[in-house]
Amino acid sequence: MTAHAVVIAGGGPTGLMLAGELALAGIDVAVVERRASQDLQGSRAGGLHSRTLEVLDQRGIVERFVSEGRPHSQVHFHVPLDIGDCPTRHNYVLGLWQKHIERILAEWVGELPVRLYRGLEVTDFAQDEDGVEVMLSDGRSLRAQYLVGCDGGRSVVRKTAGIEFAGWDATTSWLIAEAAMSEEPKWGFHEDAAGIHGIGKGDGDTVRLVLTERELRLDTEPNGDDVRAALTGIYGSDYGIHDFAWISRFTDMVRQAAAYRDRRVLLAGDAAHVHPPMGGQGLNIGVQDAVNLGWKLAQVIKRISPETLLDSYHAERHPVGARVLRNTMAQTVLRRTDARSKAVGDAVTEMLGTDEAGKRFAAQMAGLNIHYDLGAGHPLLGRRMPDLDVITADGPLRVFSLLHEARPLLINFAGAGGCDLGDWSERVRSIDAEYAGEWELPVLGIVAAPSAVLIRPDGYVAWVGEGNQAGLVEALGIWFGAAAAR
Repeated sequence: MTAHAVVIAGGGPTGLMLAGELALAGIDVAVVERRASQDLQGSRAGGLHSRTLEVLDQRGIVERFVSEGRPHSQVHFHVPLDIGDCPTRHNYVLGLWQKHIERILAEWVGELPVRLYRGLEVTDFAQDEDGVEVMLSDGRSLRAQYLVGCDGGRSVVRKTAGIEFAGWDATTSWLIAEAAMSEEPKWGFHEDAAGIHGIGKGDGDTVRLVLTERELRLDTEPNGDDVRAALTGIYGSDYGIHDFAWISRFTDMVRQAAAYRDRRVLLAGDAAHVHPPMGGQGLNIGVQDAVNLGWKLAQVIKRISPETLLDSYHAERHPVGARVLRNTMAQTVLRRTDARSKAVGDAVTEMLGTDEAGKRFAAQMAGLNIHYDLGAGHPLLGRRMPDLDVITADGPLRVFSLLHEARPLLINFAGAGGCDLGDWSERVRSIDAEYAGEWELPVLGIVAAPSAVLIRPDGYVAWVGEGNQAGLVEALGIWFGAAAAR
């Protein structure tokens, strides 16, 4: 039986990102993906938000995506919200279809020591104290220390683990498709009694459309006739639609796994949370799930940290997923076209027009105001580290360039020898740096400059020095294992 340290079920964006993170940490990782190649039917999701671009930047690969995408200065929560003045290098949404996102991620993973099992699916598993036996669709089995389900909303891993998928059932359904049209359609958004519909440019010469169905449909897989009938009912014409690249149906169902971990089995991405695509958050929080989990899982496998470190994955990421579910439910209600819903929508529009509310929701949608509860202290604690331009002994550097290897990092701003890593000096990289500018965080604004910061591999601040080393040893022990024996 072939053995790996980690087996990942699913090779979409979440699974690929997790595989890359584990490989950077030197972990033997394998991905089981049902598709024979990375080719994806249709365009699917359409963009990368600011925080996702930042985590890709932390790994030195963001330009691969930026070079193929198209930046847009607004996120969307009921109304467009400008993020052009957010304090980040990536103050935009990068328009890039999922099929290209996956291709670029797969190219990066292909440069790393990752085993891919293509054309196969995880069909079952059994876990014990020492690991997991993972059964594949061709009858073979793999042995792993850990299994991670990145296998979508219908996750076999989640179902087999018996993890509750609580939430709310669907009330509305939409058809989504990409195809060619022989006639010029009515571009943009269109509203009627059923809801809001949209037709826009797809990839290449195709047209991409989203149609609100007059009645909730859950019974069958949609086909071209369904799309033609819906178009005719809404617009009075099907515009000669033909050559469908793909057709799908989504609903406003929202569900979240009650636990992101069951012993040696973990969940990430859509396997852990499903919701309608309003705001384009699903792919993005899946990639961020992977970056949160990867370094923690690697440290546990290397026996640097105890298994309890994995509990912080659920503790940190479950609230983020819950907030996205809440936001998408709210946006679903705001899309309704009855008079009462419109009245609520008008009130929300007015509220979001204020500077404070607009900036708060924009940063939230962009993923820039995530705050992990790491205790009381400096405003930086538990928040993303800004990508500062710092001066070091090696010259000017960007902070994110120091995270390319996915290693923890201590930056000392108080002069040479300002912080002592002691027994963690081989696990945590340390660098002295100077920064003369102001420290600005999304929504919070200007904060006091720290004397030092301890940064986790996922880019979040685990400790802040305020003129002394108080709390540093404790933070090092929590996040990067017990002190090594001398």
